[in-house]
Amino acid sequence: MPSKVSCLYVLTVVCWASALWYLGISRPTSSYVSGQMSLPIRKTVKTLKNTTFSNIRTRTLNPHAFDFVINEPKKCETNTPFLVILISTTHKDFDARQAIRETWGDESTYSDIRIITLFLLGRNTDAVLNQMVEQESQIFHDIVVEDFIDSYHNLTLKTLMGMRWVATFCSQAQYVMKTDSDIFVNMDNLVYKLLKPTTKPKRRYFTGYVINGGPIRDMRSKWYMPRDLYPEAKYPPFCSGTGYVFSVDVAELIYKTSLHTRLLHLEDVYVGLCLRKLGIHPYQNSGFNHWKMAYSLCRYRRVITVHQISPEEMHRIWNDMSSKKHLRC
Repeated sequence: MPSKVSCLYVLTVVCWASALWYLGISRPTSSYVSGQMSLPIRKTVKTLKNTTFSNIRTRTLNPHAFDFVINEPKKCETNTPFLVILISTTHKDFDARQAIRETWGDESTYSDIRIITLFLLGRNTDAVLNQMVEQESQIFHDIVVEDFIDSYHNLTLKTLMGMRWVATFCSQAQYVMKTDSDIFVNMDNLVYKLLKPTTKPKRRYFTGYVINGGPIRDMRSKWYMPRDLYPEAKYPPFCSGTGYVFSVDVAELIYKTSLHTRLLHLEDVYVGLCLRKLGIHPYQNSGFNHWKMAYSLCRYRRVITVHQISPEEMHRIWNDMSSKKHLRC
């Protein structure tokens, strides 16, 4: 006889499919005014009351005055995790989240260390999608949501929410990874070759695919940066937002720094600005790929992340690599 969880899972999949079909044919797509940060849902901004970060003495520019509307505050209480994986996702990406849960994001993959996976979201302007995510959260308990509007221009807020969550509810972990829901992660390389659980944990550590570039002033670009928002000719070194890893102490440091650092909509650039203020230089690691790469077993064995991977590809790659561990390259 099927279990209660199995029935709930099947029901969730059916509901998601029905909701997305309904939304696709009968609802207009919400529009975004280019160049503006999305406004939070609440009508009034609350004063931040967070005793964890009470020692901040500089003037607060960005109080991050948002509340958790879905949270997993006890996720780290019973068993201290080695690694927390924060995955930026959107409401309609249920298939991607489920593919991650069933492949590289499976929390039960390793018996010798504990890894927890969390999906990060804001609030959608569509109440149906919010309800679907709430139901999904009740089944899997791996979703965290704050009440800012979920949009591309609010990706920075989403990452800061993840930093805040780690610093508040999981500061005893050793490392954190931030990535996206269209990324394939070679967990063996990440855990055993990069982070090495048997070695002493690093402090003030940050690594990924380091980019040294400058602002794009072309308004037609997805990465357009106005001069009045960032007048400098060069960005500080920053890691591609498709995937980066840092020691757990950096989560609180970045969150604190963000409270008195002017917000930028380019999330990875903004994290780089915070790192520069902190005097932390990100380490280059060629295993982090921020582009799509054709699959081959030996090629994927050498990497840590690969970008633009669909849920179907994620299953296929994971199954192939898992079944051929005995083969040599």
